[in-house]
Amino acid sequence: MIGVLLLLLLLLPLFLYIAAPQVRKMLFSGVCTSTVQLPGKVAVVTGANTGIGKETAKELAQRGARVYLACRDVQKGELVAKEIQIMTGNQQVLVRKLDLADTKSIRAFAKDFLAEEKHLHILINNAGVMMCPYSKTADGFEMHMGVNHLGHFLLTHLLLEKLKESAPSRVVTVSSLAHHLGRIHFHNLQGEKFYNASLAYCHSKLANILFTQELARRLKGSGVTAYSVHPGTVNSELVRHSSFMKWMWWLFSFFIKTPQQGAQTSLYCAITEGLEILSGHHFSDCSVAWVSAQARNETIARRLWDVSCDLLGIPMD
Repeated sequence: MIGVLLLLLLLLPLFLYIAAPQVRKMLFSGVCTSTVQLPGKVAVVTGANTGIGKETAKELAQRGARVYLACRDVQKGELVAKEIQIMTGNQQVLVRKLDLADTKSIRAFAKDFLAEEKHLHILINNAGVMMCPYSKTADGFEMHMGVNHLGHFLLTHLLLEKLKESAPSRVVTVSSLAHHLGRIHFHNLQGEKFYNASLAYCHSKLANILFTQELARRLKGSGVTAYSVHPGTVNSELVRHSSFMKWMWWLFSFFIKTPQQGAQTSLYCAITEGLEILSGHHFSDCSVAWVSAQARNETIARRLWDVSCDLLGIPMD
């Protein structure tokens, strides 16, 4: 019996190597095939100095959009902006400071952007943190919920009138398949009573989907549409806080998407024509995807919206 197990373990790498092309083809089937060009359009991409955000910004710039890289690390952002400018020939790639873990930074970014730009057609809520040790944002929010959900909630709120004025416009929020493990514990939203880094990430990704659904409901008829996306399992800096996840990413590297592949669904939802009727839906591999029962709960979505407004000091309507 032990001999059989050892043989299977020895054969596993060979099996993975042989199966990898077929599995990758199945997992990486979603590609944005839209030929839409974006001259005159303005886009904001959060966390655009690396990974999926960088690839999303690059593609938007390639299509002629004026793209703002909203980054916490401005120095890295400037290097990426130069790279994108050289690759695309589009000089309208701009870097602005945005720290989603600090509402003062979010408000400052929005204030400066609104003073600088007359339009906003595409907002990509892409930045995020994953599996960090328990910590809080500058405003006392648990880091996952504070950055992944509340930070983008406030940013979207502050830019919403500009999105309406620029309609048709779109808001795309990057969520995850991990939302299936998430729950919204209103009595423990900041993780002070109990905390698990992996589950905290899942909770915040569920919040992204609930936010998108409620946003779409509230914006119906405004010309602004909203979508949440699962980018797939992507080789990015998101796993930097977990040695275990880094090891898993390395072990199964044959089956993990590149950032360019991971950006496809965000791009699909941002630019594909005729998608307005699907506002509020969740997408994966450029197709509508199934979400968990809690992610479809309108009562939870509305309550989370109200609680988020209260935490951020936003008047409730």
